[in-house]
Amino acid sequence: MRAVVTRVKRASVTIDGTVRGRIDQGFLVLLGVGPRDTEETAVKLADKICNLRVFEDENGKMNRSLEQVGGGLLVISQFTLYADTSSRRPGFTGAAKPDLAVPLYEKFMDQCRERGFPVEQGEFGADMAVDSVNDGPVTILFDTEAP
Repeated sequence: MRAVVTRVKRASVTIDGTVRGRIDQGFLVLLGVGPRDTEETAVKLADKICNLRVFEDENGKMNRSLEQVGGGLLVISQFTLYADTSSRRPGFTGAAKPDLAVPLYEKFMDQCRERGFPVEQGEFGADMAVDSVNDGPVTILFDTEAP
């Protein structure tokens, strides 16, 4: 799995003119699923992201977790994180097919909810408008296949 996690002051996703998900302080998570990902991958990634300490403490140090600041997550499916950019026109055959990707996208969000976090989401495969006010900005890249 690949995830781009941005610390936000607020974020929302709109589909067909209707706001489908909205959070205040927390993480905007763009989540891509690869063909070798499993439920175990989703569980491990949810654990890493939910415990990420990138919110400032009283000394201005990135030392607080999502739980400590009462934050939420807005999770957006993002198959383009698996783009093959070897040419000018990216290919996306490296992303998992929907029959694998959808259940793992859902598993990731379920794991975040089980940890007690409010989770908002987009719609898998939909044309979405994502709006965010980045905080910092702080953006972290996760790749479960990276060493």
